Amino acid sequence: MTPVRLSGKKILLGITGCIAAYKAGYLLRALIREGAEVRVVMTKSACEFVKPLTFETLSGQPVGVGMFPQDRFVSVHHIHSAEWADLILVAPATANTISKVASGICDDLLSTTICAAQSPVMFSPAMNSFMWTNPIVRENIEKLKSLGYFFVEPDEGDLASWAKGQGRFPETDAIVEEVVRILNISADFDGQKILVTAGPTHEFIDPVRFIGNPSTGAMGYAIAEAATARGADVILISGPSQLIPPQVSEFCSVVSTEQMAEAVMSRVEDCGIVIMAAAPSDYTPEVSYSKKIKKSGRARSIKLSPTIDILREVSKLGDKKTLIGFALETDSEITNARKKMRDKKLDMIVVNNPKETGAGFGKETNKVSILAGKGKPVKLPLMSKRELANKILDQIKSLKAK
Repeated sequence: MTPVRLSGKKILLGITGCIAAYKAGYLLRALIREGAEVRVVMTKSACEFVKPLTFETLSGQPVGVGMFPQDRFVSVHHIHSAEWADLILVAPATANTISKVASGICDDLLSTTICAAQSPVMFSPAMNSFMWTNPIVRENIEKLKSLGYFFVEPDEGDLASWAKGQGRFPETDAIVEEVVRILNISADFDGQKILVTAGPTHEFIDPVRFIGNPSTGAMGYAIAEAATARGADVILISGPSQLIPPQVSEFCSVVSTEQMAEAVMSRVEDCGIVIMAAAPSDYTPEVSYSKKIKKSGRARSIKLSPTIDILREVSKLGDKKTLIGFALETDSEITNARKKMRDKKLDMIVVNNPKETGAGFGKETNKVSILAGKGKPVKLPLMSKRELANKILDQIKSLKAK
């Protein structure tokens, strides 16, 4: 008999007004098969697609819809439900509900319960691809991620409008696996102090021009967020980024490579794990002009000097820190990554190739290989940076256990 993985877990399933609401019935049954106790809260719009009776029959529990139902006494329903749940799972989650939660709006039973949540909250969005890519919706999703809310990315495929694109409700198994992962994550980094760097650095030529790269900081931010969720005390040092910083023990914003080096070296002493996910500039102009260089018809040259090598400086400390570096290589990735490991005395390195589809700067996904010691590279498939962050932490945990 297959062992159940959610035995004793209490899940509040929120269902919102989307054509995929009918698929929530299959999800509910799958969660129950895994041993979970499931209660359902529906928005009034969801009731236009599937009647509450369906979910009452499947769950064996009353379904909450209105804040003030006429047929039963519910006391402070949203508070009690929030305290009861080990996880609040909103599936399907519409753009409307996601945006309401991001804005702190509590105008129905589901949004009010989420606002009072004492447990992790996970969204499984489903919507038209144009809504999924709407910049306001994307901003709200990034805001919620930065605050510690979890997301299961929607699939690509046929949509209700007969169009094709991203926004399709994920397969039931994919949602269940993510639920199992979140509810079974232990505080395995409890007591660990971790320093994470993220983002690019900018080396200014004059007040309006700089040398930099397209790094967004997403990978480092995801690692910092995941490490915090797993109990670590995290210091995040970030170059310029448009992302909202996750909730960490300390957040430090810098601009140049020199500033990042100073921030790292002044904080690294007490950190047992150092994860250098930033992409600092390798060179800086020898002269930074105080006034904007005016355009002219003649060619100009800029003399560059190497910037400080932060990884190398940390490795010189010689104490028993676990040092993890990142490498972006366009050719001979493994060979070049191993050389970087040796030269900078790294315990582990994460390497990726920006030529790979879905990898590199500015993407929500990444595809990497992880090298530790003299072992064979661990090649990971394309996945979200949030998922990859936990894979990297898993590898660090295995490395420290040896």
